[in-house]
Amino acid sequence: MNAPAAPLPTPGQIALAERCRDPARPAPSWEVHRLDAVRYLSPDRFARERNRLFHRMPLCLGPSAMLPEPGSVLTHDGFGTPLLLARDRQGRLRIFVNACRHRGTRLLDAPQPVRLPAIVCPYHAWAYGLDGALKTVPRAETFPALDPATLGLVPVPHVEAGGLVWAAPFAPADFTLVAGPLAQDFDALGLPTLHLWARRTHEVRANWKLVMDAFLESYHVQRLHAGSIARFFEDGVTAGDLIGPHGRSAVVRVGGLDGVDLTDWSALRRVVTFAYQLLPATVLVASPDYVNLMTIMPQAVDRTWVEDFMLIPAPPATPEEEAHWAKSWALLDGRVFAEEDFRAAEAVHRGLASGAVPEVVLGGLEGGIARFHATLDTLIDA
Repeated sequence: MNAPAAPLPTPGQIALAERCRDPARPAPSWEVHRLDAVRYLSPDRFARERNRLFHRMPLCLGPSAMLPEPGSVLTHDGFGTPLLLARDRQGRLRIFVNACRHRGTRLLDAPQPVRLPAIVCPYHAWAYGLDGALKTVPRAETFPALDPATLGLVPVPHVEAGGLVWAAPFAPADFTLVAGPLAQDFDALGLPTLHLWARRTHEVRANWKLVMDAFLESYHVQRLHAGSIARFFEDGVTAGDLIGPHGRSAVVRVGGLDGVDLTDWSALRRVVTFAYQLLPATVLVASPDYVNLMTIMPQAVDRTWVEDFMLIPAPPATPEEEAHWAKSWALLDGRVFAEEDFRAAEAVHRGLASGAVPEVVLGGLEGGIARFHATLDTLIDA
């Protein structure tokens, strides 16, 4: 039997790398943009974002690897509607509202996966299969003419594609991009087969867009991250494009792209970090040998949850591998994100909330932020 072919980068991923390497590319035309500070501070603006973005677009709940085993369930509460994710015994993912059809009781608290033969309401013990069907009603004779087929768990539209789980708990949404072009990029990165090494939820005392902003520009890398990861990256050698409203960027690591075969994934991944800014609020960063996925969940105009998932090629097989991944997790999640990026977002929010700075000024290396906010404005006003 022939071994499966090694994955190849997509044409779009190769094109970004070519733009970073091209010695003949024209010098950038730097442009300064300004954004009113009120867009980060206004409760009215925040309410419009919730209604027009988070209630209309597919929301990334996390990687497929967060619920890998058939016969297991997981709960998710980050976006306001209580959700229950179930992977049935055939491996199919299903998502339901986490509420019993009898009296609306919350069925389960399982922030980490648990294996269950059925989902049983803690109040009156109505029981549901992992397919959401109502299976058992105690004292069924007291519910004359009840049709169990009409009282299954409330399904939530969703799609599992490219190793990510997307849901639309508030209204019908268009999954075309996340199940098509984006999924192709993520399949190329190997997301569907990666192993979840660790996950952690951070509470960031800042507007959600300030967290997104941190991953939309490379200007801060050599400054904010001077003591952590700056030494790995070239300053300002980057390129970006769009997949629909979603951002995709490439940042070149030290050593550059000279002589690199751009169709050789392993060689390309060693020198280019690909990042995705997925609307409304998800960031995916593909480092050379692992992937960080951050789902950004606004809780208030000045408070945000960020769940960080670290995905690695396979479960560690030796103590040395365990130590390697632990070191990487401590560097990225514990230092770069928690102590640097998220603290910077909080510091910016406090500064803007003082009222002393009426607008933020964006330079040429921060054009991704301006583009992101322009896209949000278009979607909100649509």
